[in-house]
Amino acid sequence: MADGAPTAISYPLTPPPADGSVVEVAPGVLWARMPMPMALDHINVYLLRGEHGWVVVDTGLNTARCRELWQHITATHLGGLPITLLVCTHWHYDHAGLAAWFVEHFGVRVAMTLGEYFTMRAYAQPAPDPLPSTQRNFYRHAGLDDAGIDALFAGVRHDPFTAPAPRSYRRLRGGDVLAIGQRRWQVVIGEGHSPEHACLYDADAHLLLAGDQLLPRITSNVLVSDIEPEANPLALWLASLTRLERLAADTLVLPSHQEVFRGLAVRTRELAEHHAHQLDVLRGCLEHAPQASAVAAMHTLFPRRRGPFDDMLALGETLAHLAWLRDAGEVRRTLDAHGIHRFALTAAGEAP
Repeated sequence: MADGAPTAISYPLTPPPADGSVVEVAPGVLWARMPMPMALDHINVYLLRGEHGWVVVDTGLNTARCRELWQHITATHLGGLPITLLVCTHWHYDHAGLAAWFVEHFGVRVAMTLGEYFTMRAYAQPAPDPLPSTQRNFYRHAGLDDAGIDALFAGVRHDPFTAPAPRSYRRLRGGDVLAIGQRRWQVVIGEGHSPEHACLYDADAHLLLAGDQLLPRITSNVLVSDIEPEANPLALWLASLTRLERLAADTLVLPSHQEVFRGLAVRTRELAEHHAHQLDVLRGCLEHAPQASAVAAMHTLFPRRRGPFDDMLALGETLAHLAWLRDAGEVRRTLDAHGIHRFALTAAGEAP
């Protein structure tokens, strides 16, 4: 670790309550919270002072309460200046759920990467019923029978927070610089949690708007889905952590959940170690249960789940770790007579 780099994570600021209050993180940078009615009960949103108004980073869920809080914030904390742009770090509905409402209510453009915008468009409607054969086969290959697939989607199909997508956007690309007031924010792309997640980095002030790419105490979901069933998102996630670790050691990280913190390199290494541990757990699972399905491995990797949404995330993350092991040549995958993928450790000298 570089000389002078933090050796532990620290939390220099007290977070605002999710009631329309704000905390000034740095001159012209405000931190607010939007409530979420779930175990993770908030999302952090940020406001950046520009020359003629404010740029908002992320929105919160598409709920009446979040809309009320945004109206309170604009009336109370922005000095009479308008919101001029909405930046969504990625497509997930706690981050972009109010994007279409911002367009209509505030008359602003939404800025996102191409990968995030079109993924948001794809998920703006609930999963079709009946499921397409490619989607159903993805879950059959993982080890679910038809009843299990139907139960999984019955639990997630009517998600109350599914939100409409705006019909147009301003594209962000990695390396772009957004000049907002006196600050210049560089777009730093992260992958693995979502396709093309945009972080914003002020290299002069060492401030990182990290979205879900770097959270201080919880780990972001990294999953394989039916849209890209042969993906290796864990490799992309770990490479993204390496890129973030190259930023200034004393960077103040502004995450989407939990507290603003210092100790960027400490946290990137903790996250890498977490996934290394999960890979070890999977290796142990396959030693004791060769020819396991992804569903069987999921029960070992994630023994405590609270319902269908957790099951979907846990299965996707299990597949992500299995994909990493396959690409590393440590695991081979075969398709059995029932259409289920079976995973086994490769023997020395055996082709994966």
